[in-house]
Amino acid sequence: MTLEELNAEAKLCARCRLREGATQVVPGEGSAHAEIMFIGEGPGAVEDKTGRPFVGPAGKFLDELLKSIGLVRGDIFITNMVKCRPPENRDPRDDEMEICTSSWLEPQIKLINPKVFVPLGRHALHKFLPGAVISKEHGELYERGGLVYFVMYHPAVALYNGSYRKVLLDDFKTLREFLDGAVEPETLNDAVSDIIAEKRKPGGKGPDEPKRDGPSGGDSGQVGMSF
Repeated sequence: MTLEELNAEAKLCARCRLREGATQVVPGEGSAHAEIMFIGEGPGAVEDKTGRPFVGPAGKFLDELLKSIGLVRGDIFITNMVKCRPPENRDPRDDEMEICTSSWLEPQIKLINPKVFVPLGRHALHKFLPGAVISKEHGELYERGGLVYFVMYHPAVALYNGSYRKVLLDDFKTLREFLDGAVEPETLNDAVSDIIAEKRKPGGKGPDEPKRDGPSGGDSGQVGMSF
């Protein structure tokens, strides 16, 4: 099965309750050969309406970040842990994420086989790297179970606090260096929480992401799997 065929099948999905209130399924978009795979939590209102991920103001800033390291939207793949917008922007429930990740996200990952995963927002990060805090770990690369993760703030943060624009642009330079082979990720074993907690004892890099209602994956300005 190709990625295009998988995404077409995903658009017909009604395997969990989320489809009942969603306008449409948003499987994700981008290159089937992407080196970078961005994974948010779930579609927001704009995504639910258009069927495309990250097409609002935060998505425009993501495009700017990509441009800063010589990439465009078509070079990457961007999706969410759940492909349907949760009602009233509530957080996806565990069973909903399990159904969606096993049915669609895991097959997407296997087909694309990216070089690095980028969780977007607090909730997505905690699914990949339990115990990690974005304010302490942003700009860091970790390898866990043979997969590489890059930690960054959700682009929507910069919409609420302009000082984060420079932070995100600077962090993206590390992502470019990794793609070019200039830096290597730090390897973590299964005790992820303990290792990350030990690393951040001396102090953090900045404040935590603002907590907002609703899922962090969409592009409505809300901020918030290891396979």
